[in-house]
Amino acid sequence: MASRLTPYITFPGTAREALTFYRSVLGGELTISTFGEFGGGEGVDPEGVMHGMVDGPAGFTLMASDTPPGRPVEVGNNVTISLFGDDVAELRGFFAGLAEGGTVTTPLEEQVWGDEYGSFTDRFGIDWLVNITLPTD
Repeated sequence: MASRLTPYITFPGTAREALTFYRSVLGGELTISTFGEFGGGEGVDPEGVMHGMVDGPAGFTLMASDTPPGRPVEVGNNVTISLFGDDVAELRGFFAGLAEGGTVTTPLEEQVWGDEYGSFTDRFGIDWLVNITLPTD
């Protein structure tokens, strides 16, 4: 899969409703993974959306999630730019280059869902996340 860039919206517990609405208008396929599917955690709604995606027929993708407890959402400041794909070298390079001079919030490393993931705020104050689909043996 070629590397792709998409907006990633965070919601205060309404991600499922929002994604369902966006899919009803834009069409495409909706996939949702819940916090409970990945072990959740204390205080996390197991039915909350850990990651959701509308993959539209026009070639676009929209991603979203609910916010875990203790992380407030400010509407208007709840959109992150997401880079994702399976080109490990390219995406690691994007992470390193874009994070330079910024603040890494999650180091780029393998996660419980099997991908390599990291996030940062760049030197201009823009939030980014990088998710690399790792090859399976």
